[in-house]
Amino acid sequence: MSDDEPKSIRALFLTAERLRNNLDNFPDSNSPTYQENLANAIATYESCLALSEQVSLFSPNESLDDVSSSDIQYMSISYHLAELTQKLRTTDISSRKANLLRARGFYERFVKLLDSYDVLRTPDAKLWETYLSDKAHFSVASTRDAAARRDAKIARFREEKELKQKLAFLQQNPRLAEQDEQLVRELRLTSLAFMVHHTFASLESLAQELHILSLAPPALPQGSEVAPPDAREDARGRDAYSERLDSNVGGLRYNGPILSSDGKPMRPFTLLDKRQRLQQGVFRPDHSLPTMTIDEYLDEERRRGGIIEGGGEQSGIRPEVDEDDLRAADEETMKARAWDEFKEDNPKGSGNTINRG
Repeated sequence: MSDDEPKSIRALFLTAERLRNNLDNFPDSNSPTYQENLANAIATYESCLALSEQVSLFSPNESLDDVSSSDIQYMSISYHLAELTQKLRTTDISSRKANLLRARGFYERFVKLLDSYDVLRTPDAKLWETYLSDKAHFSVASTRDAAARRDAKIARFREEKELKQKLAFLQQNPRLAEQDEQLVRELRLTSLAFMVHHTFASLESLAQELHILSLAPPALPQGSEVAPPDAREDARGRDAYSERLDSNVGGLRYNGPILSSDGKPMRPFTLLDKRQRLQQGVFRPDHSLPTMTIDEYLDEERRRGGIIEGGGEQSGIRPEVDEDDLRAADEETMKARAWDEFKEDNPKGSGNTINRG
């Protein structure tokens, strides 16, 4: 390796580090300026990584003792690339998924390099084996026992706190590092251990986000026409309009099966269970809501005989008897005679004997 090559790698690495640190000065990570500087930092790190491969800075035939203290810092290039790639913002789901997979590849490359030099500690080496066995469901505390999972989280937090304190002490005493090369080596190895700790946490987060993105509905193919917001009059005519809210969501009609062959949802749907139906029966008005109109109710009561018709002023008007109907005339005469005899036998006030003196 010539003298110019390490200097070139060092210059690129220092430039990339400066660009990465300058990103902390931007208040909004979604601003175009931030994303532009982020892309520049990623491009610089990629150039540094390509140059390190070109000069074979790290070889699988070497051990950690063969790597100089000044070159240990270059082992973190892939880690910084992964960390920055995660911060790229896109509005397209497929692009976001591609960035996450690319970031995961950089994390894997970083851990593989450290594993080849036996830099990983025993707990980290076990986590690396767990990750390789199931990347899609990786977790730093992959256990179903809630207490054991909490203990694992606490242990990881304590390890991170100890590494952070050790880094802070070494960085606050730069003169000690200048006087002792072994201290410089220890500082950079501690920094790598801290990065490994964050790498596994990021791999868990990536697995969760990739799982969520896999549940998103498939995007429409390019060139497909989207129905207008008011699609009441489509190709089938005005009569095909439906009041169903799920028939036209965002101007897109969802047809076909709800789930794919592998169990992934293909379109929005609502699950209804017994619990939800019971809740609908509980949270309702305390009075019975009407199920028929007033006219329908009166018709039903009239049919059941619950309404007495007649009465009022019309009840005082006696119907005229047909004089030609002799039988009806005789009945009316007999009723009148009976009423007269009743009044003679029962004069007015004869029944009220309680208050009589």
